[in-house]
Amino acid sequence: MDTYIQNGLAALGDPTRLAIFEMLGNQPLAVNQLAAGLPVSRPAVSQHLRVLKDARLVRDRREGTRRIYELNPEGLALLRDHFAKLWDKSLAAFKKFAEEEYEEEKKHDARTRTHRQLQKNDERKRSH
Repeated sequence: MDTYIQNGLAALGDPTRLAIFEMLGNQPLAVNQLAAGLPVSRPAVSQHLRVLKDARLVRDRREGTRRIYELNPEGLALLRDHFAKLWDKSLAAFKKFAEEEYEEEKKHDARTRTHRQLQKNDERKRSH
């Protein structure tokens, strides 16, 4: 697994960072705006933002004297692609399983029909 993917998933594993990530999904915000909506201090929010930024999930830009944080589309694309691949593998595995089950069921049905035919033939022989 790619280091960026691991870092991104690890970063989002923290409830506070996940909350920040979700808040930034709604709109870009400054640290004080984020801190106002969270039960942690501004310095703690800054530390969480650093982790998210290092994981390439968040980027920042200067706006006057403030830094505005927003989601990083490049980092999100890496995560999205990772989950798309996982989903494709999961669907392929499910398809294979379903096809194997279907083939087994067809074999079982064929054996059952053959067994019933043999029983009918035996009954006919006995009745004659």
